[in-house]
Amino acid sequence: MNSGEKPDSHAIDVHTPSVARMYDWLLGGIEHFASDRAACQRLLEIAPSTKALALNNRSFLRRVVRVLAEEYGVRQFLDHGSGLPTQDNVHEIAQRVDRRSRVVYIDSDPIVLARGRIVLEENAETAVLNEDMRETDRIFERPEVRRLIRDDEPVAALFVSVLHCLPDEDAGALVRRVAERLPDGSFMVICQLVSDHASVREGVTELMRDATGGNWGRVRERDEVRQYFDGLLIEDPGLIDVTDWRPDSEVVPRQRADDWVEWGGLARVIRT
Repeated sequence: MNSGEKPDSHAIDVHTPSVARMYDWLLGGIEHFASDRAACQRLLEIAPSTKALALNNRSFLRRVVRVLAEEYGVRQFLDHGSGLPTQDNVHEIAQRVDRRSRVVYIDSDPIVLARGRIVLEENAETAVLNEDMRETDRIFERPEVRRLIRDDEPVAALFVSVLHCLPDEDAGALVRRVAERLPDGSFMVICQLVSDHASVREGVTELMRDATGGNWGRVRERDEVRQYFDGLLIEDPGLIDVTDWRPDSEVVPRQRADDWVEWGGLARVIRT
């Protein structure tokens, strides 16, 4: 992975939990600190099924990228809020279908950039950008994006389990800005944390805002997330708990997260 060159905006803060590192811990990774583990333990007290939710969400990411590559012929991906490199990264899944598939990872956590440089630097068809994903115009003008993402073929923009990190006014605006920049026939993958339980929504939101120093948005309700898809053509099977989005097999029972879920789906950008 070719790393985006940008002056370090801030050093790695081991004392303040990071959403990327917390997610890594929930997936069984090793790139986390005591502050991240402590925040996860508090999170599990509010929503005990959080580990199952994280694993289900990662499985959804694998499936939707494979479907986009195999069935829709997508060969270029923009992964917003990509998180730490792990097994079956987006480029690995897409490049199993076509080795020429190109992926740009975008994340503002400095440890993501550091690990991307170490783990993924050998892949010429990828880049990792240390950018705030809300800086759409800046991102699209980066030389790495101009090199890898072509404007004459569809792009898949991924917002997988990340919009809940943004305030209300930023989340929807970001989706609209990116959709406007994509070629006709491109795709948007959008899901975020939702809950039917006010206690979970409020408890998790308060915990994460406090733990991350305000670097958090809100656990939302389904109707709020549905608005992100306004103006997009939603693909089958619609907007659902992503655990049920085109599951690979019914042989192994899927773990259920009933206190909160990742909810969303796949949509196409169609110019009218």
